Amino acid sequence: MQSLSQLLACGTPVPACRPWPRAVLAPGDWSALAAHLAQGTLTLAGLWGDEGAVHMAVLEPQSGTAGIATCLCPDGHFPSVGQVHAPAQRLERTVRDLFGLIPDHAPDSRPWLDHGRWAVQAPLAATVPAERQPPYDFLAAEGAALHQIPVGPVHAGIIEPGHFRFSCHGETVVQLEERLGYVHKGIEGLMAGADVAKAAQLAGRTSGDSTVAYAFAFARAVEAARDVSVPARATALRALMAELERLANHIGDVGAICNDAAFALMLAHCGALRERVLRASASAFGHRLMMDAIVPGGVARDITEDGIAALRALVATVAATFPALMRLYDETPSIQDRTVGTGIVKATLVATFGAGGYVGRASGRDFDARRALPYAPYDRLRFDVPVRTDGDVNARIWIRILEIEESLGLIIQLLDTLPHGPIAARVEPGPGEGVALVEGFRGDVLAVVRLDGEGRVARAHLRDPSWFQWPLLEAAIEGNIVADFPLCNKSFNCSYSGVDL
Repeated sequence: MQSLSQLLACGTPVPACRPWPRAVLAPGDWSALAAHLAQGTLTLAGLWGDEGAVHMAVLEPQSGTAGIATCLCPDGHFPSVGQVHAPAQRLERTVRDLFGLIPDHAPDSRPWLDHGRWAVQAPLAATVPAERQPPYDFLAAEGAALHQIPVGPVHAGIIEPGHFRFSCHGETVVQLEERLGYVHKGIEGLMAGADVAKAAQLAGRTSGDSTVAYAFAFARAVEAARDVSVPARATALRALMAELERLANHIGDVGAICNDAAFALMLAHCGALRERVLRASASAFGHRLMMDAIVPGGVARDITEDGIAALRALVATVAATFPALMRLYDETPSIQDRTVGTGIVKATLVATFGAGGYVGRASGRDFDARRALPYAPYDRLRFDVPVRTDGDVNARIWIRILEIEESLGLIIQLLDTLPHGPIAARVEPGPGEGVALVEGFRGDVLAVVRLDGEGRVARAHLRDPSWFQWPLLEAAIEGNIVADFPLCNKSFNCSYSGVDL
C-alpha cells in the first residue's frame, strides 16, 4: 500500500505551496489516489476547481500528514473521484457548476449550486450564456404505499433556505434527499483579484456563526503562502476567540436541540447563557461574533484588562451554571426518550466521509485539527478531545457538553499564559500558495489561497465541515419518524451558507 507522500511523488511537485506539499498528477495517478480514498487509507479533505485544473486535498490519518493533488484538464474533463468515493460527488457537481469541468463517469451529473437562475454557465471560467435547465430530478424511492413530503426551501423559522424531499411509508422516513445552493453568494468569485485585507473580510462572512474559524483559517493560509511568523500574543488571542465562538455555538445548540423536542426550558436557560458569552466577546474583542478581529499577520485589536476580567467572569458564570442544566437534561425522561437512539450515524459512514466535529466524534471518529495537525497556540495547550460511539442525537449533545468544559479550561489556560508583545506582523505583498486546517465549532475548516505577484488573491477556496456532514443527515433520519427530523437536523446544525459558497 502506497503512502500519501509516495502517491504525490508520482507527480510534478509545486514548490510554492506551504506547508502541505502539492503535486500535479497524471489522470491515472489521480485515479490511483481516488482508489486509496475508496479503500479508507486516506481521507478526502476537499475538492475544488480552478481555471483548467481540479485540486484535491487529502489527509493520511495514520501518519498525520496531508497534501494536495492537482489534475490538469486541458480538454475540460477529469477522472471522477465520486465514482469510487461518494463524499466527492457534491464537490464534483460544484466544480462542474462553477468551472464547467466535467468529471468523467461521475455517478451524479445533476447541478448543485446552479439552480438555473444565473445569466451564464460556469461563472468562474470562460463564461457562455446559460441554457434553460430542466426541472431538478430528485432521486426516486421505490416501494408500496410510499408518499413524498417536500419541505422548504422557505421554512417556518428565521433560518437559511434548503429543500428536503422526504419519501415516507406512513410516518417512517424511507429516504431523504437534500437540495441546497439557495444562498449561493459567489464568494470565491468575489475573492479573486481582491487584496488580502478585503479577501479576509469575505472569508469571515462565508458562514457567519463560524466567522472566527474562517478568518483564522484564511489568515493562516496567507501567512503560510508568504512565510510570515505570527507573534505569540496574537496566536493566543486567536485561540481565545476560537474557544469563545465554540462556547457560544455549543451552548446555543444544546438549547435549540432540546427545544425541538419541546423542552423549551433548556432553550431559555441556554439562550441566556449564550448571550453572556456574546457580551463577554464584545467586551474583549469589540464585536459579539468577533467578526474581522483576526487578520492575516495577527489580530486587529488587543485585549484590555477589562476584557480579561470579563472573560474570567464569564468562565466562572458558565462553570457554575451549566452543570445544573446538564443534570436537568440528563435526568428528564421525556427528553431522553426523544434523543437516545434517535438519528444514529454509523461509525463506518463517518469514517468514509471524514466527518469532523461533534458529528464525527459522536460516532467514534477521533479527529480534531487542533491535535491531529497542531498549530499555534494549541501545540502548547492541554486539552482532551471527547469521543463517543453511540452516534445518536444524545451523543452529539454530550460531545458538545464535554467540549464546553474543555473550552472553559482552554480559556483559563490562555489567559493565565497570555504572552506579552506585538499583536501583528506585516504581510509583505508577493506571490505564494498556502493552506491551513482550523478546528471550528462544527469541525475542520480548510482554507487554500494562491497569491499573485502583487499579493492579490489569484484563487481562494474555503471548505466548510458541513460538506461532509450534510450527506450523513440523510442517513441519520432513515428509519426514524418525520417528527424527529427537526431534532436530528438541529443535532447536526450544518451550515447552509458554508456549502453554498
